[in-house]
Amino acid sequence: MKLKEIVALVEGKVVCGEQHLDESVEYAFSSDLMSDVLTLRITDFLLVTGLSNIQSIRTAEMSDLKYILIVRDKKVTQDMIELAEDNDMTIITTEFSMFKTSGLLFNAGLKPVY
Repeated sequence: MKLKEIVALVEGKVVCGEQHLDESVEYAFSSDLMSDVLTLRITDFLLVTGLSNIQSIRTAEMSDLKYILIVRDKKVTQDMIELAEDNDMTIITTEFSMFKTSGLLFNAGLKPVY
């Protein structure tokens, strides 16, 4: 599924990384526990999280992730944006809950990491 389709599906807003909207992602993982993200062996997935702080960007950086979807209308700080841009990441935000967002993505064909 292309990132621009994900943005439309979750009625999202692209905070940074617009240049990647035509890229595709096949898997998604939803978690607010960044320690869980660090245990994953796969690197090409969309991280769905409600954790809107620099730690989520650092975790994505250490996990070689490029795509982050922040749920529950959490605000993204300038520090987060700068670090994401430095790492060529895309950050998308949505007002939807993690449960609703995950369900929409699953029903649209994104595969779970496990």
